[in-house]
Amino acid sequence: MKPATLRRAAPWAALALLALLPPLGAPPYWITLANYIGVSALVALGLVLLTGQAGLTSFGQSAFVGIGAYATAWLATTQGSGPLVTLLASLALATASALLLGLITVRLQGHYLPLCTIAWCLSLFYLFGNVEALGKFDGITNIPPLRLGPWALERGDEIFYVIWGAVALAVIALRQLLDSRPGRVIRALKKGALMEESCGIDTAAYKLLAFVIAAQLAGVAGWLYAYLQRAVNPTPFGLGYGIEYLFMAVVGGLTQVWGALVGAALLTLVKDGLQRVLSLLLGQTGNFEVIVFGMAMILLLQRAPEGLWGRVAQRIGRLPVPVPASNEAPLGLQPQPPQGRRLLELRAVRKTFGGLVAVNDIGFAVDAGEIVGLIGPNGAGKSTLFNLVSGVLPLTSGEVQFMGQPATGLASRQLARRRLGRTFQHVRLVPDMSVLDNVMIGAHLRGHRGVLASVLGLNGREEAALRREAARQLQRVGLGHALDMDAGALALGQQRTLEIARALCLDPVLLLLDEPAAGLRRHEKQALAALLAQLRSEGLAVLLVEHDMEFVMGLVDRLVVMDFGTLIAQGPPAQVRHDPRVLAAYLGVDDEVPLG
Repeated sequence: MKPATLRRAAPWAALALLALLPPLGAPPYWITLANYIGVSALVALGLVLLTGQAGLTSFGQSAFVGIGAYATAWLATTQGSGPLVTLLASLALATASALLLGLITVRLQGHYLPLCTIAWCLSLFYLFGNVEALGKFDGITNIPPLRLGPWALERGDEIFYVIWGAVALAVIALRQLLDSRPGRVIRALKKGALMEESCGIDTAAYKLLAFVIAAQLAGVAGWLYAYLQRAVNPTPFGLGYGIEYLFMAVVGGLTQVWGALVGAALLTLVKDGLQRVLSLLLGQTGNFEVIVFGMAMILLLQRAPEGLWGRVAQRIGRLPVPVPASNEAPLGLQPQPPQGRRLLELRAVRKTFGGLVAVNDIGFAVDAGEIVGLIGPNGAGKSTLFNLVSGVLPLTSGEVQFMGQPATGLASRQLARRRLGRTFQHVRLVPDMSVLDNVMIGAHLRGHRGVLASVLGLNGREEAALRREAARQLQRVGLGHALDMDAGALALGQQRTLEIARALCLDPVLLLLDEPAAGLRRHEKQALAALLAQLRSEGLAVLLVEHDMEFVMGLVDRLVVMDFGTLIAQGPPAQVRHDPRVLAAYLGVDDEVPLG
C-alpha cells in the first residue's frame, strides 16, 4: 500500500475497529473511557484549528465546554427541552460568547490572547459556581437521558455512537474546511497577517472565524458531556481542564486533525492507568499520577515535539497535492486599463519616524503598460515607500492616488481589492504549505465560496478553478515543476519567484516588486525580465525596487532614484545613468561614470 493511501486509510480503519467495541461486548469501563476520549477529542479538534493552524493559543476552551453543558443541563431539567433544542442552545451560547470574547481579543498579539482566555476561563468557572439557578458549586443533577425518537440513551454503550458519530463528522468537516479557500487563509495566519492582507484578506475576520468554530466544537462537547454524565458542576470546566485540552492537541500533533484524537486517547488512558497503578504501588491515593504524567509528557515532547501523529505524518509524508486538470475552467480575467492610463500618482508623500525623515516629499507617477524602476543605495527609503504605497504604513503627509481615486489611508486589503499586488523584500510565505497552496492564497478574492460550502463539499468547481489559475501562474514564472513541494524547501530566489506568481493570481493592474531578482541565477533573471516584458505588453504596470543595475537598465521604461529618503532624479534609464547626483549617491564621486 502506498504511504499516502496508508495515511488516509489507517485512521478510518482505527475508528471502524473502535466502533466494534459495544457489539463485541467490551467491558462497560472501556466504553466509558472511549466516550470521554470522544468528548475530549472534539475540544482538541477545535484547538488544532485555533492554535495549530491559526496560531492563536487558548487555555480557556473548557469554559466553552461548560457553556454547552450548563445550557443543556438547565434547559433539560427546568424547561423539559429535547436534545435538538439543547444542542441549538449550546451552539448559540458558545457562538455568542466566542464572538464577544473574540472581538475583544483576537486582534491582540503575543501573550495577551492566552492571558485573556485564562481570565475568561476563571471568570466562567466562578460564575457557574455562584449562580443559584445553576446549583452553585453543587451543579445540576438528574439530567434526563438523551432521547433520539422513541429511544432513551441511558447507558454508555447506547450514547457511544452519538459521541463518536459527532467526532467523525467533526473530523470530516475540519478536513474539508482546511483544504478549502477559507481554510488556506486560516492555515497561513500563524505566519503573520501582512502577506494575506496584501492579497485582500481580512485576517482579523478569519481569526475570529477560527475562534468561533473552536468554541462551537467545545459547545457540542459540553452538550454531549451533560447527557453522558447526567450531571454537571463547575469542576470539569476549570482552568486545569483547559490546559489539559490544549495538551491533548499538542501531544497528538498540534497541526494534525487526527492528532487531536491520538492526544485525547493518550492523555485519558495514561492518566487513568497511572492513577490505578500508582495507588496499588504506593498503597494510598493522591495526585501522584499528575507528577509522573507530567514527567512522561515532558520526555515525550522532547523526543517528538511535533506530536505523536505529527511524527507519523512526517515520516509518511504530506498527502499529494491534486494536479490541476488541463480541461478545468480558468478563472475569468478583468480587463486591463488602456495603455498610458495613470494608475498610481504620489504627491509630496512624506513619512517620519520621530525625528527621522524616511521619505521626504516624494512625487512621481506610474502609467498602465510601463515598468518603473525605483532605485537607490541601501537605506534610501525604497521599501518604506513601497509600504506607504501598499497601505502597510500610514503617510505622515502627502497624497496617494490609485486608479484615479484617493488611496491615502486605505489598508493593504482595500488596495488589493482595487487590484494592487505586491511582493516583499523579506519573503513572506507559509513554509509547510505546498507551493500551489501558497500561490492559491493570492487568488482568494477571485473565489466566493465560504465556510459552509467548504464543509459540505460544495466548493469543488471553484477549488478546481483556483488550483488551475495558481498552476498557470507558476508555469509562467518557471515553477510549474514544484507544485507539490513545500514552499520552505525552495531556494530563496525561487521563493521570490513564488511571490510573483501569488501576486499575479490577484489579477492586478499594478504590481509592486521588492527586489524580485535577488537570489536568482543569470538565466532565471533573463526569464523574469522576459515575463515582466510580457506583462507590460498585456497592459500591466510594474513598479520595482532592484539593486541589480544590469537587470534594471535593460528592462524599465523609467527610473526613479532615491537617496536618504529624497527623490534625486527620474527619467529614462539612458538619462538617469549619467546623472551626476545619481553617480554621487552610488559611487560617492562626481565623475560621470555610467551605471549598469
